[in-house]
Amino acid sequence: MVGSSPPLNEVMGFVSNIRTTLEMIKIEHTLFALPFAFLGAVLAARGIPAAWQIIWITVAMVGARSTAMAFNRIADKDYDARNPRTKMRAIPAGALSVAFVWGFTLIAAAIFFVAAAMLNRLTMILSPVALASIVLYSYTKRWTLLSHLILGWCLAIAPTGAWIAVRGTIDSPVPLLLSLVVMLWTAGFDVLYACQDYDFDRRAGLYSIPARFGIARSLWISRMLHAGAFAALVALYFVTNLGIVALIGLVATGTLLIYQHTLVRANDLTRLNAAFFTTNAFVSVILFLTFGSAVFFRR
Repeated sequence: MVGSSPPLNEVMGFVSNIRTTLEMIKIEHTLFALPFAFLGAVLAARGIPAAWQIIWITVAMVGARSTAMAFNRIADKDYDARNPRTKMRAIPAGALSVAFVWGFTLIAAAIFFVAAAMLNRLTMILSPVALASIVLYSYTKRWTLLSHLILGWCLAIAPTGAWIAVRGTIDSPVPLLLSLVVMLWTAGFDVLYACQDYDFDRRAGLYSIPARFGIARSLWISRMLHAGAFAALVALYFVTNLGIVALIGLVATGTLLIYQHTLVRANDLTRLNAAFFTTNAFVSVILFLTFGSAVFFRR
């Protein structure tokens, strides 16, 4: 028993580090993007994709998002340590070493590449582009106001990537419209989220729409981005011609987007977490359930 104690402690320490890492990268927030990937796959298959496609799309999504979030925590560790809102994140707080998070990041990236290769040739060829995009995003706030749109692009890869995973090609405007919805939707809520770092971003010389235009104007920019996302969703509805069930999803999404913006005011950001996390999770799930199920009614 005595001899087995150190290895057991090492195993327990490793498990604890993994748990802390998953908490750090908010693994549960994969819910934001995963329904869009599944929707892209269902629309591509005009029904339920093959089981092996669903499995590898899921693995690819988890691998890609884990890579993105873990790398982002490494890239931002110095800024996180100086920001009162983020100084207790795992790396600046000393709960995880940079080396451990690097190891996790590389393993997650390898999982993503394997999953892409298991789907088809085109997903394998395009996988470095997807990975480069999510890694590049971590540095964009240092030099461009477009960081919010670049984050949107990173999440927008999911539905088109899933379409390619099922069909092996882009042979329709449907995945591109869905990706446009995701890009503008994501950029809109990222502008909202960045409002809480307004003071820090200005002091640190970081580029963000709130730091450049102020919170009040940024709320209007977020609204315009979400209006653009809704317009793209309307276009998607007419292109897919999915009927009443999809129309219900369209209306529900528009209502949620409006509701989200009633929660946040320039002089009151106290309900920002409700606007950012809860409402956005509902948007992705509602669109998947309505547009996805509508496919089966229109077959």
